[in-house]
Amino acid sequence: MPDAEVYLLPAFIPPGKREVLQQALTEKAAWRQEKIRMFGRQVDQPRLTAWYADAGKAYTYSGLTWEPLPWLPELSDLRKDLEKTTGAAFNSVLQNLYRHGQDSMGWHADDEPELGQNPIIASISLGQERTFSFRHRQQKDLKHQLVLPSGSLLLMAGPTQHFWHHQLPKTTKPLQPRINLTFRLID
Repeated sequence: MPDAEVYLLPAFIPPGKREVLQQALTEKAAWRQEKIRMFGRQVDQPRLTAWYADAGKAYTYSGLTWEPLPWLPELSDLRKDLEKTTGAAFNSVLQNLYRHGQDSMGWHADDEPELGQNPIIASISLGQERTFSFRHRQQKDLKHQLVLPSGSLLLMAGPTQHFWHHQLPKTTKPLQPRINLTFRLID
């Protein structure tokens, strides 16, 4: 992908640990379904979310401000593994629970000011594999898709957020739940 720095590690989390971690996060996370404004009306976000971060690291996107919850032990352990593997620092994680194929995330870039100039977003998938799509922000015919299996790590760095949008599209296929953990560094 031109104008991007994207890496995929398909087996970042070992097979035996994936299901245990997914179950623990499904049960322990403080999941919420927020309302967002779309096409001039309030609608439920098409997924459940939870925000965990170091104290004082609030995050605002789509008109929502998230105050940090204290780290769950499972998330702290994942953060340590990520920092060791990537050499990057992370102080927060946005958790998304996609319950079925109609839960989704539309086209966007992780380019909020508190993420800094060239943010590093470390995205871990647990559960049902899903297709993840990219499209270039200026050259609309440039598109790319990846399948994100359970246990995978997708790392987006460098100029990626300046030049590419990404999404997790809806599907009519019957799907099992998927948890996505997007670790980031908030200024």
